[in-house]
Amino acid sequence: MERTLAIIKPDIVATNRVGAILERIEESGLRPVAMRMLKLDRRQAEGFYDVHREQPFFRSLVEFMTSGPVVVSVLEGDDAIARYRKLMGATDPEKADPGTLHKLFGTNVERNAIHGSDAPETARREIAYFFGELDLVQR
Repeated sequence: MERTLAIIKPDIVATNRVGAILERIEESGLRPVAMRMLKLDRRQAEGFYDVHREQPFFRSLVEFMTSGPVVVSVLEGDDAIARYRKLMGATDPEKADPGTLHKLFGTNVERNAIHGSDAPETARREIAYFFGELDLVQR
């Protein structure tokens, strides 16, 4: 069983579409084993996205991620990282395949609705950023 981190971003929370994304995640066979809604402050967002600090989009990403509440969750399933990445689709909604979360819910490459870990090491780090072992529920 593999785990991955998923973030439903502020634009989706603000437009009351969290349930629609969670429904698609569960329909794909991935199971949430931890979940919470929170409002990231600047320090938290900068810490989470520190790997992108030198990128030109870092500042606008932090601004966006602190603009409203997000829903963070841990998804579990066989090959969870690859399966969730496939469900998400290409980061840029214009380049994403039909039916993927980015295509269905994203506005543009910066407001693309969701985040998902891209590798096992990243998933472990990202999950630990938001959740402790006691938060992860066996299902």
